[in-house]
Amino acid sequence: MLHQIVFRAMGSQIFVAVESPLPPTELNNVSNWFEEWEESLSRFRPNSELSKVNRVASMPTEVSQTFADVFETALSAEQNSEGLVTPVLLDAINELGYDRSFDLLPLQSDIFHPQVFSAQPHLDEVSWEASTRTICLPPNMQLDFGGTAKGWAALQAAQRLGKFGPALVNSGGDISISSARKDDEPWRVGIANPFNRSENLEILQLPACGVATSGRDKRRWLQGDRWNHHLIDPRTGLSVETDILTVTVVAPSVIEAELAAKTIFISGIDAGLTLLDENPSLAGMLILEDGECLYSEKMEKYLWS
Repeated sequence: MLHQIVFRAMGSQIFVAVESPLPPTELNNVSNWFEEWEESLSRFRPNSELSKVNRVASMPTEVSQTFADVFETALSAEQNSEGLVTPVLLDAINELGYDRSFDLLPLQSDIFHPQVFSAQPHLDEVSWEASTRTICLPPNMQLDFGGTAKGWAALQAAQRLGKFGPALVNSGGDISISSARKDDEPWRVGIANPFNRSENLEILQLPACGVATSGRDKRRWLQGDRWNHHLIDPRTGLSVETDILTVTVVAPSVIEAELAAKTIFISGIDAGLTLLDENPSLAGMLILEDGECLYSEKMEKYLWS
C-alpha cells in the first residue's frame, strides 16, 4: 500500500510517499520533523537557532546536532565546489531584496541598489569545534543554509521512513529515495516543463538515489529594471548569470545531487556537461532558455519511455 502526505514547510511543498503498512501516526509525524528542523535552520524565523547564531557573531555558541550536521554538510559543499556553493551569502541575497519568505516577497520593487561588492568570506574563517558543537562566526559573516537544509531534511526523512518500507521524500525539488519500490519497481518522478508547469518534459524511473533541480524559472523578482533570482554567484554577490534555465541531477544521494545541480547551474552549459560526463555517479538534464534540452550520456538509463 502506498501512503502519501503533502504539506508546506521550509517555504516549499513537501511530498512524502511510503510503500508499506505504515502506522498512520508515523506518517503524520513527518510534518513535525520538518517543523523541528525549520525551528533550527530557518533564516526567516527570528528565534530560530540559525538567526540566533547570526546575531551573536564573534561569540562562541553551542548548537544542536541538527545545526551541526547541516553546517558540516554546507562546509563540505563549499570545499567540493571550490567555493561556488556556500552558505555565507545571506547579506548578498538580502541586498537583492529576498529578505523574507518568498510567499511574502513583493514580485516587483521600484529601486535597484547596485552593491559595492567585496570578496565573500569563506567557511574556513569560521571557528568550529565539532566535538563540542561550538561555532563562532567572524563579524562579517551571516549564514543561510537554503537548499542544503532542504536536501538534508529530505535525506533524514527518507532514512527514517525507510525502516517501514520504500520511501520517497520531495522537499521542494530535492528528492531522496530510500530504496526501489517492492518487486524492484522504480519510482517515477517527473521533470516539470519550466514553460508550462502543468506538464512534464520527462519522466524518470529511479532506484535508491537522490535528485535535485536548480533553476531561475520560479523564485525570481523584478528589482528596478533587473530580474533577480535566489541563486547567488559568490564571485559577484548578484544573481547568477548563466546560459542554463534549469538543471536536474540524479546522484547516489540528494546531498550530492543538490551540490552538483547548483554547481552546474552556476558554471554554465560547457563546464556543467563536462562535470556530468567526468563523474560516473552523476547524470543530468539541462533545460535552456529557448527550450532546448541537453542530456548527459548517463541520463539515458533513467528516462522512462
